[in-house]
Amino acid sequence: MSQFSLFSFIIFYEIEIIYHSMKTKIILPLLMTITIYLSSCQQNSSLKASETTDSTFVEKLNTSTTESNDDEKHSKTSGKIASAAEILARLQVPILCYHQIRNWTASDGKMGKDYIVPIAEFKSQMKMLTDSGYQTILPDQLYNYLAYGTKLPKKPIMLTFDDTKLDQYTAAIPEMKKYGFKAVFYIMTVSLGKPNYMSKAQVKELSTAGHVIGSHTYDHQNVKKYQGDDWLTQIEKPTKTLKEITGKEVKYFAYPFGLWNKEAIPELKKRGFTSAFILSGKRDENNPLFTIRRIIASGYWNTKTLHNSIVKSF
Repeated sequence: MSQFSLFSFIIFYEIEIIYHSMKTKIILPLLMTITIYLSSCQQNSSLKASETTDSTFVEKLNTSTTESNDDEKHSKTSGKIASAAEILARLQVPILCYHQIRNWTASDGKMGKDYIVPIAEFKSQMKMLTDSGYQTILPDQLYNYLAYGTKLPKKPIMLTFDDTKLDQYTAAIPEMKKYGFKAVFYIMTVSLGKPNYMSKAQVKELSTAGHVIGSHTYDHQNVKKYQGDDWLTQIEKPTKTLKEITGKEVKYFAYPFGLWNKEAIPELKKRGFTSAFILSGKRDENNPLFTIRRIIASGYWNTKTLHNSIVKSF
């Protein structure tokens, strides 16, 4: 017998005893009231049982960030950084990588369409995220979670945009504003102010509005091929430019094409970066903060496919 059935049996059994002992008509309306109440309880229980489809992920992530009730631990943002093994053991936060937000054109090739999310689909994806209870976080929050175990909001997700495309500003930002979403924009400085790319003023505006500006090199050259002065041209000068535009430190880097090598990590550390982002490849076992995974939000995906990819990939 279920807990609900047993509870119902006890209630009705006691009412029957009272009824036979008191012999009064007042019991009948009382009986009807209790019947309605129990029916309502059963209905509410069914509704609660059918809530979110990916609650298992949320419960695991919440558990990993709330192992104790120590508020100081949850808000910790300095001190000894967790070991590589501890960082790798933490549940990964979903991170989406967008490039262009615009409708396809006749000149877009098959490969190019993978990086172009149609506007209507992007709108649908943002609505899905908010309807599913996701809350956007920024790199500082992610870093503190990975390095110190700092607590994150429920159902965290990070939105990132690569390559400085103008449609990120004109099409993506207005839609994100509807839901209070914030994002990270990885900027190629060579493109600033060119046709179909953001200007310095627009990048500054994004930073002032609470979005984060990160580095994506000068002109998207493969980091694995850097030698000598390439680090000055591709990393140091662009980082200085972005700092001058935003008035803020630039601490986060996204590898062009998601490609990296072990030699790049100490070079990035020397230049003040605290984290770097790859795509869906394998993370470095010794420097996981410099190989944080993202997945590309493909232009071929519908909203359901994106949701499934978020749940399965992280």
